[in-house]
Order: sequence, then C-alpha cells, then structure tokens
Amino acid sequence: MSQIFGQYSTTDEVLDGLDLSGKRILVTGVSAGLGVETARTLVAHGADIVGTARDLDKAHRATAQIAPGPQGGSLELIELDLASLASVRACTDALHADGRLFDIVICNAGVMACPFGKTIDGFEIQFGTNHLGHFLFVNRIAGLIRDGGRLVNLSSAGHRFADVDLDDPNFDHSPYEEFLAYGRSKTANALFAVEFDRRHRNRGVRATAVHPGGIHTELTRHMREEHMAALLNNLNEANAAAGRPAFEFKSIPQGAATSVWAAVVADADTVGGRYCEDCHVAELADDNDDSFAIRGGVRSYALDPIKAEALWITSEELVGERF
Repeated sequence: MSQIFGQYSTTDEVLDGLDLSGKRILVTGVSAGLGVETARTLVAHGADIVGTARDLDKAHRATAQIAPGPQGGSLELIELDLASLASVRACTDALHADGRLFDIVICNAGVMACPFGKTIDGFEIQFGTNHLGHFLFVNRIAGLIRDGGRLVNLSSAGHRFADVDLDDPNFDHSPYEEFLAYGRSKTANALFAVEFDRRHRNRGVRATAVHPGGIHTELTRHMREEHMAALLNNLNEANAAAGRPAFEFKSIPQGAATSVWAAVVADADTVGGRYCEDCHVAELADDNDDSFAIRGGVRSYALDPIKAEALWITSEELVGERF
C-alpha cells in the first residue's frame, strides 16, 4: 500500500480511486452513525450493500440519501435484531434462500453502556447483542462468504475495561457495571475475529477487529452527561500526564474509515487475526497500565488464541449451535 492513512483519514480518502463494482458487502447496523456512513461510501464506490437493521423504517429514513456513484452500487435493507436469536436465524435463513455470496461482512451494529437488562433469550444485553448475536449471525452465513473474503468486527478501545468472563457472562453472580459489561463485549468481538480467522484462513477468508475511535453517535445515548464529562476529564488527565494532546472526537466519516480500510484496502495477511485502529494495525498495550485511552493499542488478552477458542466453545453452548 503506497498511501498511508491515519487518525484523521475519512472514508472517502481511504477509498479514493477504488472501484468496488461487483463487490457484495453485508453491513450490520445500517440505521444510524457509522453503519450509514459505511454503507454510503461503499455504495458510492460501486459496491452492492446488504444492510441490516432492527428498525427498517428508521433505516430507510437514515439511508434515503445514499446514491450510487459512477461505477454503480446499490443498497438493500433487511431486518435483523441481534438481541433475538430467532431474528438472527430468520435473517440468515433468508440469506441462504437467496443464495448470493458476500465478499465482505462488516459487523458494525452494537449497544454501549446500557442499564442492566437481558435479551429475549436471557443474555446480558451488551454481551448478547454485541457478541452472541453477531457470533450466531456470522457463523450461520460463513458459507456465504466467498473464498478470499473478509470479516470485520467493530470492537473498541473499550475492550480495555475488561477481559471476557466465561464463568459469569450474564452477570448472574456478580454486580453489574455498565462499562465493565461493555468492555467484556468488545473484548469478545476481538476474540471472535481471532478464532474466526484461524478457522477460515485456509480458504483465504480473513477476520480482523477494529476500533473506530471516539465518535458522537447514537451509541452513547445511554450515557449520562455527567458520566461522559467524567470520562473525558479522566482521559484528558491521562493524556496530559503522558504528554499527549487533549482528546478530540472524530467525525463520523473519520470513525468509519478504519472499518472500510480493513475491509477493502488493507492487505489481508497484515490484518488477519489482528486489532486495528486509525487505519493501521495496533500495537500491544501495557496490560498493567490501568489508564484508559480512546486510542493506544490493544490488550494482549483481546488477541489471546487460547481464550478466543474458549470463548467460541462457550458461545456455541449459549446459542445452542455448533460450527
């Protein structure tokens, strides 16, 4: 790759000059924020996008202005509620009935820092939606991912808050904390990519996890203003102590840039089984550093192949299917 991208790169800059006509790409969560931007820029460069959304009416409104570019491109929306295994199965059954293959799957949908709750199937809502819903969805359509294809899971620097807890994934025996639960789910997203990559790389399908950056989207709708202010204050104190500049939110096009970079620009062997941020593969962070940073590397536990396999086995038991 001759072009170097970074923290401030946008989706249009990352895809500049690329013709994606003939590529069929599935993106989850195409009803707001990063999902809409991801679909917009891919369609503009000629790709045919299948976007999923829990609320199709909302998704149609949010994507009304998406238009094909000179190379063509299209957008189709389908219903998927990741907090319902029945919905996941119905959606994947429909995709198999259609039979067309995908070149890329981008798992973008998610929830963040929710009050305690459980999915229809009894899973803690962040782990159930962010990880288990996508785990079942992707594995049920794995055969529809073309040889040489790619899976991109949206993780987060929030994985720094917590490793997965395979003994108590639903907080049945421990006090619930919003960001602890979010951290577990984002670590799970990264570990899922590690194990999916291991299982499918023999046919050229590679998987990677990405951190989009700190962005103001609907994802933060559950956060109280004082909680957000305290988080930013702690972050800036840590940045100042480390000699880093004050934190700045990314724009939505900047936030979606790493997703599309990892999906269609980056070398497959470079990103396969890895965690990316700011349009590059992240370095390992110090696991003993308790400070939180929106950017700044990946914890080793989020790339641990042994833990990734254990999470896979636990996830199969929880969703009631083996892959």
